Amino acid sequence: MVTKLPTDLTLAPLDGQPRDLEEWLTTFHLASVVLDPYTNESSWLLKTAVRILEELRGSHARVNFIVTARAEDTRTFLGPLADEFLVFCDPDRSVVTAMGLTQLPAFVFIRVDAEAVAIAEGWNADEWREVAEAVAATTSWRAPTIPAPGDPGPFAGSPALG
Repeated sequence: MVTKLPTDLTLAPLDGQPRDLEEWLTTFHLASVVLDPYTNESSWLLKTAVRILEELRGSHARVNFIVTARAEDTRTFLGPLADEFLVFCDPDRSVVTAMGLTQLPAFVFIRVDAEAVAIAEGWNADEWREVAEAVAATTSWRAPTIPAPGDPGPFAGSPALG
């Protein structure tokens, strides 16, 4: 399923000025892991999400987290990871709504044309692999191994809209 996102959708980085989606997509695609810091499901997948994003970091996609919280809670949830990755805060869940997500955690690949061309919700290794493979195919990169030793077993996510 392809979701065309509005180019005037605002993405607010943890440290920086909010910008419209089209500004974030001028040069690179976005490979986003969307997390709800107030749920167990997102915390169960944090280590796996970091591994996946690290392996995609050199591709022509900006790897990032979108966290459904204000800056203070986002920083508390991510800890030192907040300084290692591009992080967007989505406390009103407007980005989550625009993406059409129903469960978190989620993994979303947004091309420079503002189309979310691959989306996985909850944790299903096969679905997350498909998103990673879409990133890899589009950017001529190597997809990470999913699942990998230490990854959790499959689980449904929590409601995306809280």
